[in-house]
Amino acid sequence: MCRGEPLYPALLAELEDAPPVLSVLGRAELVNGPVVAIVGARNASANGRRLAREIAAGVGEAGVVVASGMARGIDAAAHLGSLASGSVAVVAGGVDIVYPEENRALYGALTQQGAVVAELPLGIEPQARHFPRRNRIISGMALGVVVVEGAAKSGSLITARFALEQGREVFAVPGSPLDPRARGPNDLLRQGATLTENAADILTQLGPLLQHRAPRSGIAPARQTVLSLAAAPAPEPGPLSEADAGSLILERLGATPVAVDELVRQCQMSASAVATLLLELELAGRIERHPGNLVSLR
Repeated sequence: MCRGEPLYPALLAELEDAPPVLSVLGRAELVNGPVVAIVGARNASANGRRLAREIAAGVGEAGVVVASGMARGIDAAAHLGSLASGSVAVVAGGVDIVYPEENRALYGALTQQGAVVAELPLGIEPQARHFPRRNRIISGMALGVVVVEGAAKSGSLITARFALEQGREVFAVPGSPLDPRARGPNDLLRQGATLTENAADILTQLGPLLQHRAPRSGIAPARQTVLSLAAAPAPEPGPLSEADAGSLILERLGATPVAVDELVRQCQMSASAVATLLLELELAGRIERHPGNLVSLR
């Protein structure tokens, strides 16, 4: 789709540096929203991933399309939460390149139920310099940007800065000052971002804008409502080493306690394996247990 054509994202077209051409796989009508972007850390906590998914599902139920960058962590959680209602992934390479490889099944689902968008030509592998330019598209097509987790100098904060420059609303989910992944959102809150705990906070703030950005008549609900791994088979992962499995759990932990059941679900390991690893981490002094079968980093 070319700038100036009817399907080109209307909000993005208003920017001076809008891409002249976008490649799209999937439901191209979704890019005209209304759209809210949800971004955050790749090494996101279990609580952050769950919250991103719940917020995405909540705004999706209100008829809002969710945009993100298809990265691991918060981005992937936001896409999964909004697949049924409308999800758009803006990628840093060509629209036909899957990155990261672990999100191949998600990519397949997005091309069928949502949309994948790219500025670069087909076949271009993403490089570090491509990601900031990609971020301006994520914020540019959205009415607002929600930052769930992110370090002080992360890509999520670059997206938030673009949003401010473009006149978009910026939302931030507060986090524990003990967790470095909360530094970015907490700094945004000090600078005047809207404190966000759920989808209602976003919908209330954007209420007047949403009334003027009703979905176009061509937008219909997605045909499927769940991620179908059969539709986009991913390579069968090999068994994790004990060190890798422990790292997978530690990545999802922070200062805020998280339910062990949530770790089992997100890490896709058996309850017995997670229990064994948690015991080893506890004996090593890495984690702390809390009432209600909750754990956190020590």
